Amino acid sequence: MHRYLRSIGFSKLESRKELQKLITDVVVEGTERYYTSNGGDTLLAEFCKNFSEDNGSGASIGIAVCGEFDGDDKFTYDYYFPYLKSTCISSEEDVSVERHAAQESYAGVCDDVRLGVSLIFYLQNIIPYVKAKNSGILPVRGTTLTLSALSTKGTIMMPIIKSEKDLIKNKQVANNRSQLLNAARKGDEDAIESLTLDDMDTYTAISKRIQKEDVFSLVDTYFMPYGVECDHYSILGEIMECTLLKNKITEEEVYLMNINCNDMTFDLCVNKEDVYGEPCVGRRFKGTIWMQGYINFPN
Repeated sequence: MHRYLRSIGFSKLESRKELQKLITDVVVEGTERYYTSNGGDTLLAEFCKNFSEDNGSGASIGIAVCGEFDGDDKFTYDYYFPYLKSTCISSEEDVSVERHAAQESYAGVCDDVRLGVSLIFYLQNIIPYVKAKNSGILPVRGTTLTLSALSTKGTIMMPIIKSEKDLIKNKQVANNRSQLLNAARKGDEDAIESLTLDDMDTYTAISKRIQKEDVFSLVDTYFMPYGVECDHYSILGEIMECTLLKNKITEEEVYLMNINCNDMTFDLCVNKEDVYGEPCVGRRFKGTIWMQGYINFPN
């Protein structure tokens, strides 16, 4: 049973029989179907079915089932995964993609300077990528990346009070740091030295203040790798938008939140029963997530 099924409103799915019935329903009545040649007589196929009611945001939750058709037109199921499809653009940096060893699924890697780490995510739109790879047009330049995340547990925290002056100062600091990081990636030694000194000053300041203050009153947002799976992260981010989605099958409600984390925005979905606190615009979400991504190829 996929751990993140509960994130899209299937928390009461227990038996393998119920799961198989759900997978069959996605294949037979899928709202989206994608196909491409996988070499030889096989045809790679992906069936997607949305399970959320339209709330005007454009985002949707659902399940994707992937497998192959053989020469006799018989479909062999390979694997499935729950998804949240978003509409916002999270990054315009170039993305590299690698296939997982065990199955025909893919992980994407995006080096966005705002996060400070190489962002690894589970690729949602497998078929367009395979088509591009088989056509020999990779790497494709000018792509954008739409990120989304599923969570099984989260806590809502109050925001840090900031004045208008603080917001302007924070934006300037973030812009200066981004410029230094870009220069450092190109080998600028002065930028590398400046970043190192800034980090040392930050460490010294936090070490002094943390003895008397709570860590979450010092740290506004963070984005860190979590556990042994490379596309899982621990985050603390500001809630920019928050709505409720209802699963049409189970009628369970899930929170759809637009999160700003280290100046990067993405949509996040979590079961209403798995959130401690009341989500609200301006408050912060703290939890662990499974990051997914959709590469928007240029027309």
